[in-house]
Amino acid sequence: MPTDDVPETFHVTTDEQLRAVSNLTRHRIMAVLRFEPATITQIAERVGLAKGSSSYHVRLLERAGLVKVVRTRKVRGVVERYYAMAARTIELPDPGEGGTDVLMRHAVADLEASPADGERHVRMAHLRLTEEQFAELGARLHALADEYRKLSDPALPDASLVFALFHPARRGQAGGGAA
Repeated sequence: MPTDDVPETFHVTTDEQLRAVSNLTRHRIMAVLRFEPATITQIAERVGLAKGSSSYHVRLLERAGLVKVVRTRKVRGVVERYYAMAARTIELPDPGEGGTDVLMRHAVADLEASPADGERHVRMAHLRLTEEQFAELGARLHALADEYRKLSDPALPDASLVFALFHPARRGQAGGGAA
């Protein structure tokens, strides 16, 4: 699929789009389509779904505008459709205070489903940073992710990179008052 005509970012703005990306199965289907187009059969095999279920989820993603048919071909009298992502990246709206971050929920589910004997690099660090340092670190993390995304080769095994840089909610003292 030529990448020149694929928009850089798709902004999720409607409830239908948000519902589509909030589903873990559809998240995994989009991961399959991230680097190369695939048919319903190929998607079903990669995600571990029945073809009917795969077709259902792809139709919902297509209706929401997140994936699109990029080519077709006739195979034994049947039109085979190849689906691809509608953009290189998908930007979700801020979940708001107390809202669940869909990306983190999916990332944790994917991490838990990954082979336990596979190589993993998981780390959490608690930092104390100035606002300038916080912004700089965020920019560096984004740049690093973009750098490696450009190096991605569809012929290589999948790898997921997830990061979250945030200010945690302030915690009150235990019992709500001073001791």
